[in-house]
Amino acid sequence: MSSLSTPATGGPEPLLLLLDPAARQTDGESVRIAKDVLCGGADVKVAYPESPSELDRVLSHRGRRRPVVIGSDLALQRVLQALYRQRELGADPVGMVPVGRANELVAARALGVPGEPVPAARAVLSGVPRKLDLLVDDGGGVALGGVRISGAGARRVVGRTGGWRSLWAKLAAAEQGTPLTSDGGAAGGAGKGEHSSRLRVEADGKLLADVHRPVRGVQVTLPGGEAVGAGVMEIVVRAPGALVRARAASISVAGRGFGYEADGHPVGPVRARTWTVHPGAWGLLLPAV
Repeated sequence: MSSLSTPATGGPEPLLLLLDPAARQTDGESVRIAKDVLCGGADVKVAYPESPSELDRVLSHRGRRRPVVIGSDLALQRVLQALYRQRELGADPVGMVPVGRANELVAARALGVPGEPVPAARAVLSGVPRKLDLLVDDGGGVALGGVRISGAGARRVVGRTGGWRSLWAKLAAAEQGTPLTSDGGAAGGAGKGEHSSRLRVEADGKLLADVHRPVRGVQVTLPGGEAVGAGVMEIVVRAPGALVRARAASISVAGRGFGYEADGHPVGPVRARTWTVHPGAWGLLLPAV
């Protein structure tokens, strides 16, 4: 059940604060500080969505309010995914105040979001929107920065939820598949303990790898800097004795069953998946230069 409140403050742009439930457990003081700054500069409503349907409902009834995420990369990812489903992704820029462990905020740092609650909240209030690309897959999922497929393959994890600290992460797992884990060594370079998978990889219709040759890993990254908005992704395919690099607007991967990480969060297993770049699909409020 979401909890909504409207402090009696005025501001040029009304805001809808979407709080990741795990953020208050991880760093309640940062959450409080961010809320105080935002409520002091704008008309604010606060929501605590507890399910994908509730998140959809809150966003669909936000009116003119700009969505602001207080939480992790995954919390931002889920809000963008909901807005994408509602065809509202580019309607308003999104704000973010990153709260979580360092490994849960990698995408936020890469996108230029301030790491501390006060400057991050001020960027929401007085920053400028920057158009950013988004990876969208044919299963309805989105990725802010990239996707990684490990050659270790995938296996189901039963009774292990310690790494899934956020409620929203558990909801994402329920929607997209059982959480996965990779065998040690697969994420690093080639070496002892590394495994391979039989995958067919195509980029814009060009064959980069086929099932007759094992693949140790596939890395898909949205480039930054001047390449933002170009509508391309950077692709690296690692195979024994070979490294293939490419740039493309889409990539298709197929195999007997593989898991992958979208912005560091496990998804799958799936037999096939296609990712496409949507250039300038969404806006993020960032500090004015």
